[in-house]
Amino acid sequence: MTESTYRIQGATGEWEVVIGLEVHAQVTSNAKLFSGAATAFGAEPNTQVSLVDAAMPGMLPVPNRECIRQAVRTGMAIDAQINKWSRFDRKNYFYADLPQGYQISQLYHPIVGEGQIAITLDEKNPETSTKVIGVERIHVEQDAGKLMHDQHPTSSYVDLNRSGVALMEIVSKPDMRSPAEAGAYLSKLRTILRYVGSCDGNMDQGSMRADVNVSVRKPGEPFGTRTETKNVNSVRFVMAVVEHEASRQVDVLEAGGKVVQETRLYDPDRNETRSMRSKEDAHDYRYFPDPDLLPLELDDAFLEDCRQSLPELPDAKRARYEGDLGLSAYNAATLTADADTARWFEALLAEAARIQKKGESDVAKASANWLLSELYGALNRLGKSLEESPVSAGEGAELLALVADGTISGTIAKQVFEIMLETGDKPGRIVEEKGLKQTSDTGAIEAAVAKVLADNADKVEQYRGGKEALFGFFVGQTMKAMQGKANPQVVNELVKKALG
Repeated sequence: MTESTYRIQGATGEWEVVIGLEVHAQVTSNAKLFSGAATAFGAEPNTQVSLVDAAMPGMLPVPNRECIRQAVRTGMAIDAQINKWSRFDRKNYFYADLPQGYQISQLYHPIVGEGQIAITLDEKNPETSTKVIGVERIHVEQDAGKLMHDQHPTSSYVDLNRSGVALMEIVSKPDMRSPAEAGAYLSKLRTILRYVGSCDGNMDQGSMRADVNVSVRKPGEPFGTRTETKNVNSVRFVMAVVEHEASRQVDVLEAGGKVVQETRLYDPDRNETRSMRSKEDAHDYRYFPDPDLLPLELDDAFLEDCRQSLPELPDAKRARYEGDLGLSAYNAATLTADADTARWFEALLAEAARIQKKGESDVAKASANWLLSELYGALNRLGKSLEESPVSAGEGAELLALVADGTISGTIAKQVFEIMLETGDKPGRIVEEKGLKQTSDTGAIEAAVAKVLADNADKVEQYRGGKEALFGFFVGQTMKAMQGKANPQVVNELVKKALG
């Protein structure tokens, strides 16, 4: 485990930052936590609101089994304690977009207890840059609606589509000590949620957002007073909040002031936090058990079903890629950082192994290198995501097989790939129609080598005089003369033979 050396240099010495994150993740489900209303993003305002969500008199909440299941699966994915008995509480406060006047949440008896998440700060050196961040709890609660202030010059409108949507609040321990650690934790948590399928992690759509708790102290001293910056919706902004808020608190303390426990908002345009309201404590919300809901009691069969439904998780997959497939730590980390990338890679790997009639470990390095360099490079250039790739995993595997069996060279493969991107044609067809097959005809290659050596007699003399670096020049000129279609291995052998 690595210890952070991040410090803020103040006039009175160094300060250490202490960070905890409360992440609200929207549960992946077709219906809300206590009603059958839909949860799809982007619907017209107030078109996904049941009588329960609107808090009509006499309406009773009924827990959505799938939402509970997803929370349990998430807890299992971070090795957390799963509480077989949990309870819903009412958190009382007034907002215009909260029709009930209270939020149904879990304060005293959450469904998930303590767990942990391992983060890596340097993917090229994971052994020396890994740290474990504790998770205090995960509880399930309902979301509020949304106030819309830009629809009318003098009034605010209320959209209740999100009212009652199921959230998991994932509360970390105050174990992070730098903006980088906070960013790595949030990224890793999002990766895990996407693997599990319990949240889509789309922060730009509001389905995952973080409340950032920050305090500062002199190293070794007790925790200072913390502030909470609400609803931060990107990894980059979370890191910016930590950096700005920590520096602000240091300035306050060094000027002789006191940090006030309060809720703040982040303004990304000005890159600053601003005071919103004093920070409430639990007693301010007058929590009490929700009288309309029985406690949740989970049986062993339900828990076992949740456990069996979990996929291979990112850390286990990364270890397998390194150990079984022989990939580098960096490539394994990159391929497993996103669930969609890992799935695409495994489809490519399986198809490449099938076509080449080899084991997956035999084709893994070539497959990983092609995906991370050639395909990603092209997609970045085209402004497309992996899901929008013009080339499928099967077509990529076919291209790799043509290189592996010597049909085309690596250089020609790049040309074929560009044509695939432009036309959508299969690689085999392109090679046939364009006459791009690699030649191993020793007669033709010998003739090309002889001409290259004759045209560069001075360099031949320098080579034979000890300037061995010129060997690559002769190979390159021969490949150029053969329009890149010569088998590089045969070229190397024949150039070496001709040079004596």
